[in-house]
Order: sequence, then C-alpha cells, then structure tokens
Amino acid sequence: MGCTDLVSQYAAELVGAQVDVIATGGEEAIRAAQQATKTIPIVALVDDLLASGHVKSLAHPDGNTTGVSVLAVDLDGKRQEILTEAVPGLRRMAALADINKAAANLDALKEAARVHNVELAIYSIARGEEIAAAIDGAQASGATALNILAGPLLWANRQLIMDHTADLRLPTIYEFPEMAEEGGFAAYGPRLSQLFVEVIPQQIIKLFKGAKVADVPVQQPTKFELVINLKTAKAMGVTVTPALLLRADKLIE
Repeated sequence: MGCTDLVSQYAAELVGAQVDVIATGGEEAIRAAQQATKTIPIVALVDDLLASGHVKSLAHPDGNTTGVSVLAVDLDGKRQEILTEAVPGLRRMAALADINKAAANLDALKEAARVHNVELAIYSIARGEEIAAAIDGAQASGATALNILAGPLLWANRQLIMDHTADLRLPTIYEFPEMAEEGGFAAYGPRLSQLFVEVIPQQIIKLFKGAKVADVPVQQPTKFELVINLKTAKAMGVTVTPALLLRADKLIE
C-alpha cells in the first residue's frame, strides 16, 4: 500500500470514528481529509490554503476547512538573498525544488540571482532517492551554496540534505528556523513549532467550543526568524559577514 493510500485510509478511519475535528498538515493529507468528509471541521497547515484552492476566503473560510497558510514558497526569494550575502564571493548557486511544490516563479529566482552576478541552477526533485545525486551534481557544476525551496518532499528529507551538504561543506539555507537549530547552515521563515503549538490549538479550541468554520479565519505567520548556525558555518569554512550576523534573530555557537 502506497503512502497516498495510507493517508486516505487514515482519513477514512478518523471520519468513521466520528471525531470532532481533524488536524492535518501537507497538501496530500488535506486533500484526503476533504475527500473523506464535508462536515467534520478540518484544521490544516499547508503552504497556502487560498492559492491551493482549499478555501475561497481567508477571513471566512467556506466549507469545512480552515487552518494556517505558512507562505513558505513566498520566502524562497528572500532566502536566496540571504544566502547570497552569507557566502562571500558567491558566483554559482543551486536550488532544490520539490517538483510537486516548486516555487511560484523559478524564472524570477534566476533573474534575481543574475542581478547579483550569481548564476542559479535549479534541480527539480520528484523522489527522495534523487536528492543526494542532485546535490552532488550541483557541487560538481561549481555551485558553492544551496537554497532548499519550500516543499514537503524536501522537508521530509531534511536530515539527508543536512548530512550530505555537511559532508560536502556546502552552505545551505532552509525554510524553517528549526532546521538551522537541527544543524543546517542557516534558515529563514516562520517558526513551525510556534504555529503547531500556539496557533493551530487556538483554532481547534474555538471549534470545540462550537464556533463555525467560517468564523475561524485562516491564520498567516506574522513573525519570521533568521537563524544562523555558526558551528556548521565554521565546519564548512564559511565566515558569515558581520552585517548578516547583526540581522540574525538567533546565532548557534
């Protein structure tokens, strides 16, 4: 049984158990939940609930779905800017893109890199087994930095990416602050744990108390953190500029 089949099975089991609320994360899981029920409230964490078509309004979600739009894809360009500043003398950069959830405009990322005289090569990934070879190919082509674009496949394989880029001494930036805390070179975005521990539970409590889904607005991050792991930077032989160090919300030493 494949992963998709399992997600659909679990969603059906939750509906059969007549739970009061289904909490889920990721495009595949939310689609399975929406197919399994049109009445049980679903609280989901995905990149963009509105753009993905899961809701038609942020302020008053239609149907039975609300939750949090992480907006990680919107920050792919910002992470690229940070990486350009973090690696002095950068001329060639690579990016890994989840083929099922690539950045909204890859051409815009390439053009933004060219403005800084940086050549950007994008490697589209369909399966986890392709990641190590793509990273090897990026370094072999001369890339001296790597941007991990937002996407569930790359998030799920983050430890593999961290281990492989550490072995290659290839500075890499990630989408959530926790990823730098786990050993990544740097990360910029909303703190995922805060969304799971504070925001989503508040939405669930409102639904438990009888609120209608339409009266529980979709939430979006309001705080974004830059975390730089100086231990990883040192191991990779990268000296981060003082200006970027001052901008960081957290330094891991």
